[in-house]
Amino acid sequence: MTIAAAGTVRDNMRLGKRRAPKKTRRIKPRPMADYPTKLLFICSRNKIRSLTAEKLLAGVPGYRVASAGTQPGARVVVTAGLLRWADLIFCMEKAHLQKLRERFPDDLAGQRLVTLHIPDEFQFMAEDLIEELRAKLAEHLELPGGF
Repeated sequence: MTIAAAGTVRDNMRLGKRRAPKKTRRIKPRPMADYPTKLLFICSRNKIRSLTAEKLLAGVPGYRVASAGTQPGARVVVTAGLLRWADLIFCMEKAHLQKLRERFPDDLAGQRLVTLHIPDEFQFMAEDLIEELRAKLAEHLELPGGF
């Protein structure tokens, strides 16, 4: 019996082959003629990290951006409507993701969620925060050169 080099996943599993590690699929911006990809950034108070991310991506072709916070005193408090609006939700910390899942389980069904693991140790629009955001967002988004 001859085995083809590229079999189906089922064939590979039957033959004892392992699956390749899952790659993170980067989101491409939609052409402006259609509608832009909507990104939502979440942190605690929506005053530093998520707001910096929103300002950083504001005006990038193919994306619309918003930000919110999980705490009651946040500049903009996250709502079910904001979560449903977004195509992709970025949480700065795992704790933010957990809070969203506790408060809005139904509204998160089918949503793409990413935790960036950016701690609350930066100032608003600080260069080191911007560098961290650029590096981590580039893993998930196709961004224009010079971003």
